[in-house]
Amino acid sequence: MKVFGDWLVTPVALLSLTTGLVLSLGTPWGLTRHRLVWVKFWLTLVTGAATIFVLRPGISAATALGIPDSSLVAAPAVAPTAYFFMTAISVLKPWGSPAAAGVSEPPPPLHVKRWTRDRCVSQPDPMPTSLADLPVRRLTLGDLTACADLSEDRGWPREEHKWGLLLASGAGYGIDAPEGKGLAAASVLTSYGPGLATIGMVLVAQRHSRQGVGRRVMRHLVAEAGDTPLTLHATPNGRPLYEELGFTVTGRAEMVRGHFRPSGPPAGVPTRPATADDLPAILRLDTRSSAWTHPRAHTAAAFADQIRVAEDKNGIIGYAAAWPNMHTHVVGPLIARDTQTAKALVTSLAAGTDRPLRTDIDVRHEELLAWVKVCGLEPVAFNDVMTYKIPALPGDWTRRFAPLTLAAG
Repeated sequence: MKVFGDWLVTPVALLSLTTGLVLSLGTPWGLTRHRLVWVKFWLTLVTGAATIFVLRPGISAATALGIPDSSLVAAPAVAPTAYFFMTAISVLKPWGSPAAAGVSEPPPPLHVKRWTRDRCVSQPDPMPTSLADLPVRRLTLGDLTACADLSEDRGWPREEHKWGLLLASGAGYGIDAPEGKGLAAASVLTSYGPGLATIGMVLVAQRHSRQGVGRRVMRHLVAEAGDTPLTLHATPNGRPLYEELGFTVTGRAEMVRGHFRPSGPPAGVPTRPATADDLPAILRLDTRSSAWTHPRAHTAAAFADQIRVAEDKNGIIGYAAAWPNMHTHVVGPLIARDTQTAKALVTSLAAGTDRPLRTDIDVRHEELLAWVKVCGLEPVAFNDVMTYKIPALPGDWTRRFAPLTLAAG
């Protein structure tokens, strides 16, 4: 028994305590972060101390005297009971799993089916697919949630309605995340006929940034467009990449947002809700302002809450749409014969909503920009208008006050 106490019980007790400390202090689990680990530590410490300082001396004393002692039965019974209890709470986790409190556990291995000569077996996949091996694929409306998640990952609003608009009216392209969930990158190419296409929403997941993913997606979009000229609105962070690929700055837009409060005398231009009979006139106006063969009015009609037209005795001289995005209404497109007409259209759209307005106005329209700021819309950001294969956007910019959206032109 003395050999049992000295050479087996004591070393095992010390080993149990030591390995517990190493595994808790050397990993994210910690020693005091979770009740389960903390309780097991104290039970192990008390049981080990009792084993070394009570059980071992009792065994030595009984051995020396040669007299049986009831403690030789009681003490060995207590220790296994304590160790059994610690094993039970490790399995049952009565206070909840530490992983639920923020400790990451290793993910389960991916499994793939492999055919042997006579049967198909499931085996762990040795490694996740490399990001460079994953293709750029077309996105569908089924990817809408993944696109919104990607926006959120980059600190942008989710803008699910906007993503729905873009994926329905344009061609979305993306790369699946190599870890098997969500997207590593996304973008949208919107065509307006052979004369122009727009690129928007070029996003790369934070965890895959600075690995050439954005450049790869952009090159794919340029290749998909072929000979079609391209345009996009660039943030300061994205502009260097676009310039590297051959895009040049040809203009600028300012984003403004806020609750609209009419100021000054009314514009004096009558406006009314658009009807189906107005569509041919709206399309002619849209084509004249942009020189595009696939005007934006079709997309605006499908997604807008409001479309209003301005007219004089000769017919329609402007139109504008307001479509919902998060907690705002985006004003765009805004096409008008002159600034007074544009003011009348914005005022009439604002009267039809309680939400803040948001729009992106060409900075060359200085009078309109100054007026909307007086009316409560505050500056948010500037974006550069960039083009590829053309020196400037086609059409009459004096009639083109705001795009449908920065991502779709």
